[in-house]
Amino acid sequence: MPAWADFVSAAERPEPTVFRIRGGERSEGDVLERLRTQGFETRSLEGMPGFHQVEKGPGPISATPEHWLGMIYVQQASTGVAAPVLGPRPGERVLDMCSAPGGKTTHMSDLMDDSGCLVASEISENRIRGLLGNVYRLGHTNVLVVAGDGRTFPEGARFDRVLVDAPCSGEGTLRRRGGQAPDQSESFRRYVTGAQRALLERAVGLTRPGGTVLYVTCTFAPEENEAIVSDALQRLPVELEPLSLPVPHAPGLTAFGGQSYDPRLEGAARIYPQHFDSGGLFLARLRKIDDGSVLPSGADHGRAGWCPVPTQVPGEEIEEDVDGRMRTGVAEIVERFGITVDLTRTRWLFRGGRAWLHTLDEWPLSTWAPGDWRAISTGFRAIDFDSQGRARPTNDFLRWLGAEVGDRVVDLSREDLERLLRREAVGTEMDDRGPIALRYSGDVIGRGAITVDGLKSEIPKARAADLSRGLGGVDGA
Repeated sequence: MPAWADFVSAAERPEPTVFRIRGGERSEGDVLERLRTQGFETRSLEGMPGFHQVEKGPGPISATPEHWLGMIYVQQASTGVAAPVLGPRPGERVLDMCSAPGGKTTHMSDLMDDSGCLVASEISENRIRGLLGNVYRLGHTNVLVVAGDGRTFPEGARFDRVLVDAPCSGEGTLRRRGGQAPDQSESFRRYVTGAQRALLERAVGLTRPGGTVLYVTCTFAPEENEAIVSDALQRLPVELEPLSLPVPHAPGLTAFGGQSYDPRLEGAARIYPQHFDSGGLFLARLRKIDDGSVLPSGADHGRAGWCPVPTQVPGEEIEEDVDGRMRTGVAEIVERFGITVDLTRTRWLFRGGRAWLHTLDEWPLSTWAPGDWRAISTGFRAIDFDSQGRARPTNDFLRWLGAEVGDRVVDLSREDLERLLRREAVGTEMDDRGPIALRYSGDVIGRGAITVDGLKSEIPKARAADLSRGLGGVDGA
């Protein structure tokens, strides 16, 4: 390994905290200024737009209101290279085969301007919870979350781009362990290389001719990196595209420990801890060539298997006049909360008695055969209906609307917010009972309700506790 002394020195140092600023209406300068007024000193990372390193701060940046509101995502610098290398564009169909906890998924959604369709697949039910939390917190509307094993991911639709962020031995995370790489058994290594090979093969099969597959791991082990890609170059209809990254890196290996790999692997990239004070990463970008596969007569390789998103989830009991019910619900909220944005341009999906807001142009669900997968969410849940059929905006919807909320919004003092987060009621001059929007320091933070006892918070308990910590340690339990 080159620069061994530099590698060891970097590996033994604690890794700095890096965060990515969410794209959208908030300007990067505005977010940085908000952090600066709280005592954070940061610097931008060269070659990585939107990424900043914390130089100094009063506490964890993950405990700030900006993080709670979804303005920032704490993300290891090296992993921030992957999404731009894959290069998803607005309107494309993209698959993230191993997506939790969502750093690369949400980064790709940003690059896609929340358009097209980004399918985020994850096999672990426990990790899906974290993925959903991050997608909802950041308010991404073009993400379709699917539970399932990427090795048996349903066929029937071709993607423009596929990310294989493969499970691995995790040697690149050694800085989290004081410079010690994880001690993995030989049986684990045999299992993981088999899984990596199967994931990459499935990814290539799901990619349209001319499309892109990015294979990524956070390990240094050649048997999990160059060996896997070398095998794919020999067996599968792909070509390796040489990488030229905007950050320091080393080329891929063409030989190691007596093993030789496809010479084209020199065009892959290895990121070591000393390159820009981050973790380790391996990246190889592949271009799918025409494999001669037969599609139905007249089908387009890029559009086969894709169809418009219906207003109800296939397989659920059909409810009458769902379109009318959702239109009425949206109109109710627009009128009651004085919404100034045109919500008729958004798309809506009725599922489980609730309306989900999304911006998917199309989806592949209608062509996927039943199997060991299930759709979890499309965009985010935006409207609930009470027992009398009245529409109620969710916390995520109100935060997503933000400054577009003009009516039925209560501005909170610090003291009142702290009381609400402790599940206490506070006095209010408003007497029109029902749901209202809560706003603090100019930010809509969620939903409250005017009740006979006064104003109460309807922010979920766990989220309230997180916000309390971000405000400076108020006990929200």
